[in-house]
Amino acid sequence: MDALTALHNRVSTGLLTDPAPSERQRQNIFRAALRAADHGCLRPWRFLVVEGEARNRLGEIFLRAAEQTEGGPLSDAQRERTLAMPLRAPLIIVAITRLQDHPKVPQQEQHMSTAGAVQAMLTAAYAEGVGAYWRTGALAYDPLVARELGLADNERIDGFIYCGTPQKPPRQAPELAVSDYFSSWDAS
Repeated sequence: MDALTALHNRVSTGLLTDPAPSERQRQNIFRAALRAADHGCLRPWRFLVVEGEARNRLGEIFLRAAEQTEGGPLSDAQRERTLAMPLRAPLIIVAITRLQDHPKVPQQEQHMSTAGAVQAMLTAAYAEGVGAYWRTGALAYDPLVARELGLADNERIDGFIYCGTPQKPPRQAPELAVSDYFSSWDAS
């Protein structure tokens, strides 16, 4: 698939199953992340790859964080749902920003660079025929989750990228009118 086709047609694919992306597909997806816009060449991103049994361990971390936030045990249904979150896909990539003090690159731009890396991975996944979607939410920003995943004090999770084989063909990308989002600015 050529680059413009992937960029114009990429959509998130939520219903994922085995198999996980192959090693060749992974390398293409991972390499795409490394081309993200990166003011100052800080390379503020790093990624954790979670698969197999590690997904169950991640579910246990999610459960502990949710129970800590709620101040006690969850209902049985909430508990099952939380434990199953990482089982939605055979491969999860945790996107992390390593925040650095820099006189010309504010921390917000470092997060934006990681977001660019995630978008590049999502587009590469689409081009490879891999289903993928990006999730954030309270657990992405939970200090217990960060600590259990081994993040340093200057690191933040910017999301979880779920990857796998689509259970059905991707939906058609919506047709959007460019003119609805772009206009000329006249300085006079």
